[in-house]
Amino acid sequence: MARYRITPEDEAFVAEFLSRPFGYKSPGLQRVLNLMRGQGPEGKYVLIVREPYRRWGLGRLPARRGDPIAEIAGIEYLSLAEGERDVFLRRWRDLTGSDAPASTGEA
Repeated sequence: MARYRITPEDEAFVAEFLSRPFGYKSPGLQRVLNLMRGQGPEGKYVLIVREPYRRWGLGRLPARRGDPIAEIAGIEYLSLAEGERDVFLRRWRDLTGSDAPASTGEA
């Protein structure tokens, strides 16, 4: 069975996610998100709640369930949307080997 991979045609979905990280997703974006979320846990970026509804940090999952999450020092988000956007961009880079297209206007 062929496994879905991110292709250059999927770059349009970056702008869609960055403009609206919550709510309805187009089928194409949902396919990209399923790929990002379906990867094995080792090294996957995740948000860490530092203060509920106010502050989040960034971490990476361990290879084995139950092992501690590796927190990345110096990274803090003051909105959940900001954190979700950054995790999306980091996972994109991990899967494609390159940064998301700059034409999205988001960082």
